[in-house]
Amino acid sequence: MEQINGSVQMERVLLYTFLEVSSDCRFREQLHSLQSQGIVSFPKGSYGYDDEVELQTDGNRSGHLQNGELVFDPEVNEEVIRIIAAQLAEIGDQFDKEIKARVVNDLAQHFLNENLSGEEITQRMSEAVEGLARAIPSDMEQEKAMLVLAMVLTKKIANTMPSLLQRVFSTTVNYISQQLHNYIVRMLRE
Repeated sequence: MEQINGSVQMERVLLYTFLEVSSDCRFREQLHSLQSQGIVSFPKGSYGYDDEVELQTDGNRSGHLQNGELVFDPEVNEEVIRIIAAQLAEIGDQFDKEIKARVVNDLAQHFLNENLSGEEITQRMSEAVEGLARAIPSDMEQEKAMLVLAMVLTKKIANTMPSLLQRVFSTTVNYISQQLHNYIVRMLRE
């Protein structure tokens, strides 16, 4: 597993929290193992990392860019991430019903194919998300719809095959980082 760096930190935390707060998550044990394995780590002062830091609950989101990457201020903490993830999970529950099992099963088969590179699987994820975004009518921003669809696909695949969680999680983080990183930064500023 690659070293955790600033460019994917927010994506990892957001996806992890989305999955954790999602309804019908049937792979919680495997999900929590991502944190214990160091695949997901939370910024100091957030997500229970430092219990002495007060959580800000006034709804302000804070962060700044340093060398082009989002740097977490103490105010960008568990509570802010949970609020955003919970909002996205609610949208995900609506999208969940629209995603056909065939799409999930086809994508799961790609994850099972160990001959496919990470780049090829990320491309398959991208194709699936884009296809679903076109097929599901939505009046929300395209980027938000794609973010939620990628996270819902991750949940549905992991619910079907919990053993794939680590690979699906990493692929989704890569996809989100490549395609939606700037959107996430803007979302945190709102």
